[in-house]
Amino acid sequence: MVHIIDTEHPWDVYSVNSGHAEVITCLEWDQSGSRLLSADADGHIKCWSMTDHLANSWENTVGSMVEGDPVVALSWLHNGVKLALHVEKSGASNFGEKFSRVKFSPSLTLFGGKPMEGWIAVTISGLVTVSLLKPNGQVLTSTESLCRLRCRVALADVAFTGGGNIVVATSDGSSTSPVQFYKVCVSVVNEKCKIDTEILPSLFMRCTTDPARKDKYPAITHLKFLARDMSEQVLLCASNQNSSIVECWSLRKEGLPVNNIFQQISPVVGDKPPMILKWRILSATNDLDRVSAVALPKLPISLTNTDLKVANDTKFFPGLGLALAFHDGSVHIVHRLSLQMMAVFYGSSSQRPVDEQTIKRQRTAGPLVHFKAMQLSWTSLALAGVDNHGKLSMLRISPSMGHVLDMNMSLRHLLFLLEYCMVTGYDWWDILLHVQPNMVQNLVEKLHEEYMRQNAALQQVLSTRIVAMKASLCKLSSSTIARVCDYHAKLFLIAISCTLKSLLRPHFLNTPDKSPGDRLTEICSKITDIDIDKVMINLKTEEFVLEMTTLQSLQQLIQWVGDFVLYLLASLPNQVRARHSGCSAQRALSTVGSPSQGSPVRPGHSFLRDGAALGMFRELMVVIRIWGLLKPSCLPVYTATSDTQDSMSLLFRLLTKLWLCCREENHITEPDDTLIDECCLLPSQLLIPNIDWLPINDGIISKLQNKQLVRLQFGKAPGLVGHTLSSQFDAFVRAPGQPKIDHLRRLHLGAYPTEECKSCTRCGCVTMLKSPNKVTAVKQWEQRWIKNCLCGGLWRRMPLSYS
Repeated sequence: MVHIIDTEHPWDVYSVNSGHAEVITCLEWDQSGSRLLSADADGHIKCWSMTDHLANSWENTVGSMVEGDPVVALSWLHNGVKLALHVEKSGASNFGEKFSRVKFSPSLTLFGGKPMEGWIAVTISGLVTVSLLKPNGQVLTSTESLCRLRCRVALADVAFTGGGNIVVATSDGSSTSPVQFYKVCVSVVNEKCKIDTEILPSLFMRCTTDPARKDKYPAITHLKFLARDMSEQVLLCASNQNSSIVECWSLRKEGLPVNNIFQQISPVVGDKPPMILKWRILSATNDLDRVSAVALPKLPISLTNTDLKVANDTKFFPGLGLALAFHDGSVHIVHRLSLQMMAVFYGSSSQRPVDEQTIKRQRTAGPLVHFKAMQLSWTSLALAGVDNHGKLSMLRISPSMGHVLDMNMSLRHLLFLLEYCMVTGYDWWDILLHVQPNMVQNLVEKLHEEYMRQNAALQQVLSTRIVAMKASLCKLSSSTIARVCDYHAKLFLIAISCTLKSLLRPHFLNTPDKSPGDRLTEICSKITDIDIDKVMINLKTEEFVLEMTTLQSLQQLIQWVGDFVLYLLASLPNQVRARHSGCSAQRALSTVGSPSQGSPVRPGHSFLRDGAALGMFRELMVVIRIWGLLKPSCLPVYTATSDTQDSMSLLFRLLTKLWLCCREENHITEPDDTLIDECCLLPSQLLIPNIDWLPINDGIISKLQNKQLVRLQFGKAPGLVGHTLSSQFDAFVRAPGQPKIDHLRRLHLGAYPTEECKSCTRCGCVTMLKSPNKVTAVKQWEQRWIKNCLCGGLWRRMPLSYS
């Protein structure tokens, strides 16, 4: 069986029968986490992919095989993408200085330089097999011997070079034998995969050359490159029954000294001696307890000082450490180059350093619980491990590596890693493990400041990712919980704005450079008239002509825009009154009802001072007004007290007045009394809608803030009992029997939905699995969410009777 678990819902395990007849020896994720390789002791390799992009639905699509030859190492081919972190420049203002694209070639490229997907495996008999995935779904597989003289391979690992080559390290398991290295080149010739191998310099472990330790550590138990894209550094561990020793080696170019006699016969060009590649030991540990598992960091950290000495403010940076698990149950975090201790974790069965007799009694009592396999998260702030009793554990690794750092330094580390995740698109779940409620406000502000320092093009690229990141941070504090709804609503608003503008087409082919959507934004920002019809006159209405079926299919999205604008304006008097009366914005959200009730800090609060978001609403209302002339049934439906009431004109007039107060971020003014009085009258003119906010996320992250041990059981979701924010969530929980809603299509599903639905693993957003609409515009909208939710989270299938 293969068990797949999402860290946010670790109890919700998805188990699939792998179909492997022998023991599974290797499991390997691809970089996106959407595909998984499994290999067994019979040489069978299977590639698993998500079904319909669902994290709890997997299928075996393709595979390869080396019949009867157990696989000892497995890896996906490199895609050529490598973004390095410059830790010493973490204080720089430009993301381009902190993170730089490293020139790195893919293992194999298609026409046009696109990386070709595939995997490489090493077998126990010394064979290397490569499988390439062609765009049409076919698999090209080739198998070759690593060298002419084949020998047993007990341990192996794979790494990649910047030039597009692959390096394979192998060992027969004996510390008296050399650790062999091979360069593997993959190419496609005449629609066939071709493999060329070349022997590289080998090495003997230092402990075997030391007379005092020559026979002390007979077996090499762990062989790992320090990183997949760092073939010049390797970690080796040799062990006996009770202890281990770890060595770190580096491959360097060194000058080969030439005797004077030979120099006279054949003088060296440019007075430079010939260069050779040679392995040199960087560091080694003293005798340790027996190592049971190793986990290596994934962050591609680039230090200007490549020596073992690093600056004081970076020597405890989490990505610099690797994890060693021992048979006594402890886990040590050591520097990945110097192997110096950075932090230590003692498990329930491990023994802290005490008198020798206690340790001896413990060792003779029976087998200890220890990790058999471990993996560090992408930013090295969390460590997942499976022990010899089959228990899965997640350890939190402090950004300061257990050392006392001031709050500013800890925040700086977290902020730096959040920025890296924002730029790369990697999940930042493990960073949230270390964010305490009192840090949230500071981190959100600092993140926004750093974002605003970037150029306009980069800001546009990262505009949705930073909003999603802010939303996940604000969930962790009761004082910022109200903003979560605002951030998700803003993500939804940005998506609607982009989709509706993309439907606009220029009337003539020879149009100016700006698209109709760009001209709409420009005109709406210039013309500050409060009359919607006067703004509409300045637009080329022929560019807004769409098919009637398209307009009708967008009605649910249009209705959301109209409802949200009405909700915001009706809530304005309470929000302004709260500020004037000195009510702290830090108070927690207590109720969400009509805008005239409850706590002053409620959903929609931040929109009232967000000029950019209000400007988007204003543009959309103009577009909707024009479309209403073509298809009146697509307009938002309002329940008004007067038949003659022009609801859209009224809302646009009030929205424009509010927008004028905050259109300039540096010169925000308070709404005048006239605007507040008009908004106070709205509930007597229009029925104020109830906004369907996202359901409360039932994930684990918000249950871990108190740093207490949480014990979970597979298949059993924990309740919200004892949750620090449970009182804040009461307003969001729907009573049984209330109708549920598709949060992306804005369709009512009924109290007991009969359609299959999926939910986001991060924000809890719910939407139907299959589309009920075949209109092209709706398909375009739904394609935005086919792989990920609007917050970037993965989808998981929900049971029909979800609550």
